[in-house]
Amino acid sequence: MTRRSVNGEGTGVNNTPQNGGHPGDTPVPKEDPDSPHGKVELKKKVTLLRGISIIIGTIIGAGIFISPKGILKNSGSVGISLVVWIACGVLSLFGALSYAELGTSIKKSGGHYTYILEAFGPQMAFIRLWADIIAIRPAGLAVISLAFGQYILEPIFMPCGVPEIAIKLATSIGITSVMYLNSMSTSWTNRIQILLTFCKLLAVATIIVPGLYMLFKGDTLHESDRYNALLTCHEFYLNFVTEEVENPEKTVPLAICISMAIVTSCYVLTNVAYYTVMSAEELLASQSVAVTFAEKTMGNFSVAVPVFVALSCFGTMNGCLFAFSRMFYVASREGHLPEVLSMIHVRRHTPLAAVIILYPMTVFQLFVGDIYSLLNFMSFLRWLFIGVAVLGLIYMRYTRPDMPRPFKVPLFIPAIFSLTCFFMVFLSLYSDPVNTGIGFAISLTGIPAYYIFIVFDRRPKWLQKSLGNTLPTRRSHYMDFT
Repeated sequence: MTRRSVNGEGTGVNNTPQNGGHPGDTPVPKEDPDSPHGKVELKKKVTLLRGISIIIGTIIGAGIFISPKGILKNSGSVGISLVVWIACGVLSLFGALSYAELGTSIKKSGGHYTYILEAFGPQMAFIRLWADIIAIRPAGLAVISLAFGQYILEPIFMPCGVPEIAIKLATSIGITSVMYLNSMSTSWTNRIQILLTFCKLLAVATIIVPGLYMLFKGDTLHESDRYNALLTCHEFYLNFVTEEVENPEKTVPLAICISMAIVTSCYVLTNVAYYTVMSAEELLASQSVAVTFAEKTMGNFSVAVPVFVALSCFGTMNGCLFAFSRMFYVASREGHLPEVLSMIHVRRHTPLAAVIILYPMTVFQLFVGDIYSLLNFMSFLRWLFIGVAVLGLIYMRYTRPDMPRPFKVPLFIPAIFSLTCFFMVFLSLYSDPVNTGIGFAISLTGIPAYYIFIVFDRRPKWLQKSLGNTLPTRRSHYMDFT
């Protein structure tokens, strides 16, 4: 297999005011007249329906079925916890609207990596990328994959527990399947994502419908004076694939708003159904709330619930990998990762190398690493960098006032959302300073890495000899398989 490269203008780390560019401006690839295929690029195959399926499929994972234990610890009553669920839905909507503006004004893939690059420059964007690639993304993918491996096997081993080695083998098969699918076809990846999202919503409906039926029949919500909860926030993965979205000015904000309305409704109504059938004490004691709910309301049909949970996890794995690969692809194009990651398969039009980069690290952490400890160290960084990305929206309103903004939100919306994100970082520092400090230390290793791998023109000879030409260069390339 040979390759061709089409070089664009310098971007990212060597972009200067003299050439009239901004950090992260995307070069327009030149078409190769000798290629029978014409320009090799990622095609615009993400429609409104596919965009909605990506967002819903990545937000609704296993948590709503396994352990949806509310919003505020010691809230006092189920009624108050449901009010807070709705408030969190409004907060998530503020974040969604902010990301809608970012996605329509900066029409590039990469999500918050791209937005931080545009607003605050390459060094901060690289630190975010570094934390993602060495820890956050492999560990997160491994955790949701483990949930898939456990629940896909649970009906086979019932009523006994599933052996750990069997879970890891099933998890490895699941990860491999998702990697293969994303490597082979963008169209089939999106079609299967739509199917899995439909299955996910069907599973949620099988909980909501009988729960509401019992509520309308006269059953009441169970109350409790001790209700455990955790405020969560979700990234909007459609923004990671903006360049592949059809008519992004309309599709991105519409898909985000429709998805958030569906997701908020699902979470609130699912919790209403749970509280109608189960007491808060039963809910807190259950290892899998959806299974306990099904045993109470559906009898033998409860055996199908673990399968629905596994399909939900698989959909999350598929959507997340689809989004992550585009972030790595864009980072390579900007010169922050080895140029091989910006190569596109000439026939399949998939960023093959960017898709499979997570595979060895995810499998390694699956069998060797302490995944949950790593996530404890790094989870607060999600809040930090999402807050920084949305803060960049406010910053660019003043530094780049003439930027086209087809979708524009009032400034109080991103202000409230970013302040909430930073407040969650403060809570992490206050409640768990040791783990948060370790996470900060790990992420700050991105600073010397940035200067070693990106800035220094004269790298140490041992580094040049060991890594050769695989290091990112200071010019961006479109690299295509042919």
